[in-house]
Amino acid sequence: MITIRHERPTDAPAREALLDETFGPDRWRKSSQRLRDGRLPAESLAFIAAEGRRILGTARLWHVQCATGERILLLGPVAVAAGHRSRGIGAALMRRALAAARKHGHGGIILVGDASYYGRFGFSADKARRLRLPGPFERHRLLALELRPGTLDNARGLIKAAGPSAPHVAAAA
Repeated sequence: MITIRHERPTDAPAREALLDETFGPDRWRKSSQRLRDGRLPAESLAFIAAEGRRILGTARLWHVQCATGERILLLGPVAVAAGHRSRGIGAALMRRALAAARKHGHGGIILVGDASYYGRFGFSADKARRLRLPGPFERHRLLALELRPGTLDNARGLIKAAGPSAPHVAAAA
């Protein structure tokens, strides 16, 4: 049975392996990754899909801020293990992440992804049209969802990281 649960620190190696398998080494070069570098995901907004002890999927939300001051969330990456796609795992992760973000009082979410997939969850390019990411990105893939109507009405400009910094781990001597 597949369960969606909060991510645990011990999930990190399996999560990273899944992301490497899904997105390859290019994932580190994406503009959305610039917003996650050196940051922690938003508290209580990192999820894992697991079957027993096996990690099958992941979805995380991160704090970001628009140039005009609106604090919102960045969703991603969302990934499901290759042999388990088309089973509803990604959709279950999305529903859980969106419900948790609403519960915690967040007003809006952006992501970089396919409108054909994320549109069913309410994401569209319309509310993101005045926003931009650091570095190159495909404009049509920058999507937004308002959890609270009006949150993104005045949002514009460059998105920057706004969440807590990740603790630095000293290299072993």
